[in-house]
Amino acid sequence: MSSRADDGRDTVREFRDAVNMNPGELGKWLDTDDSKAAGWRRGGKGGGESVGHESGRRIIDLLRKRANQFTDRDFAHMRKVVGYVRRHMAQRPAGDVRNTRWRYSLMNWGHDPLKEPLPQVGGPSRKAQQRHREAERSSGRNRRR
Repeated sequence: MSSRADDGRDTVREFRDAVNMNPGELGKWLDTDDSKAAGWRRGGKGGGESVGHESGRRIIDLLRKRANQFTDRDFAHMRKVVGYVRRHMAQRPAGDVRNTRWRYSLMNWGHDPLKEPLPQVGGPSRKAQQRHREAERSSGRNRRR
């Protein structure tokens, strides 16, 4: 049986795994022309800010909040971000994606696919994987001495 607090922790964990850009990186990216040109707009091709760009601004706010400050709307947006990132990562085009609208759209949602890979659902978090790699490196150094 899972409590609402557990659900919130899981949502935050999945969100932090999906969003691999920090607030400064994401803010700098959102200021670029490539960021502003990428993504779907509610009003059609020429109208307004893209959905992903708007989401990126909201993601920056979420990354700066403490866990005890999250609202139900925040949790809903985190789940939306996780779903978007996972769906679009599954649609990765072939070849070099460095300068593609696919990558730019993901970056608007806080995920740069050129950084570390997205952890598997239900698997260890990105932080847990990083701690494991650091422990392996330090134990390897200790064995060589």
